[in-house]
Amino acid sequence: MLPRLIEFPFEIPLLGQSLPSYFTMVAVGFLLAIIIIRRWATPLQIDKQIMLDFVIWMAIWGVIGSRILHVVADGHFWDYVYVCLDPGRVDWKIDERECRALKGIWDVAKNVCHPAQSNCFAWADLASGGFAFYGGFIAAAIFSTYFIRKHDLPVGKILDMSGFTLMLGVTWGRIGCFLASCCFGARTESVIGVTFPARSAASRHHWDQGWLSSYRLESLPVIPTQIYSAMGVFLIAAFAYFWLHPRKKFDGQVFCISAALYAIFRFLIEFFRRDERGGLLGLSTSQLIAIFFIGFLIWLWRYLSRRAERIAPRAQ
Repeated sequence: MLPRLIEFPFEIPLLGQSLPSYFTMVAVGFLLAIIIIRRWATPLQIDKQIMLDFVIWMAIWGVIGSRILHVVADGHFWDYVYVCLDPGRVDWKIDERECRALKGIWDVAKNVCHPAQSNCFAWADLASGGFAFYGGFIAAAIFSTYFIRKHDLPVGKILDMSGFTLMLGVTWGRIGCFLASCCFGARTESVIGVTFPARSAASRHHWDQGWLSSYRLESLPVIPTQIYSAMGVFLIAAFAYFWLHPRKKFDGQVFCISAALYAIFRFLIEFFRRDERGGLLGLSTSQLIAIFFIGFLIWLWRYLSRRAERIAPRAQ
């Protein structure tokens, strides 16, 4: 758990102001999803306002869920507890200079910084970073079940629509991760390696590992897993939209396949990441969830396909 004062290494100038690159990219992906979904609402004969409300609520629950999973499962749960109950037990891995700037308490013996005051709402501080995709996906999925039933929306068609709009949104989110230097990969000496600026998450990690004398130096070359993730997820979105959707055999098939492809791809890319993530049995939280997610998608495939078979005779 890092203190709140973390600057994104890149910012985007706009009208004399600077916008955080990560949230800007996420916002772009969100706006693209709104445009696509509103266009799809017309042929499906769904009220565009209902679909707009749906997307906004999904985004809200996505942020809430992704933040909760980060707090619970990304390895900092007890830090969030202690920063509320006993700040002296929280170790901020920063240097003394930054500790003084944050008005923290420098621990000479441990060479770490402790927060000077308790903060029982640190877990809700979105500006400090920390989001886990699957948490947002699960929370949004639970809400969508309620919303779809309330408005009697076509479940399979809504799922298929999310099969590529969600992937497109994740693509922009991963570009934001690259600009913010989070979700970085393992060290590499190959030509594919990239370095991140001083005080970035990558340089802090390398300093913590003893590979740099200070996190005020740029990071060592690492695998740009964020870019590979963005490229992979974009290909999944393109495949789902241009090839799979025109050839689907039942509503919901596009979602099942695109979500399964994402889970497999995410499982593999996690082996190359080195940012702080929780895990168990040598697997990251996302890898463990991906395994259960694949099982759920197999069940959903069978359920939707059988449902389509039952409905087909009535349509005839």
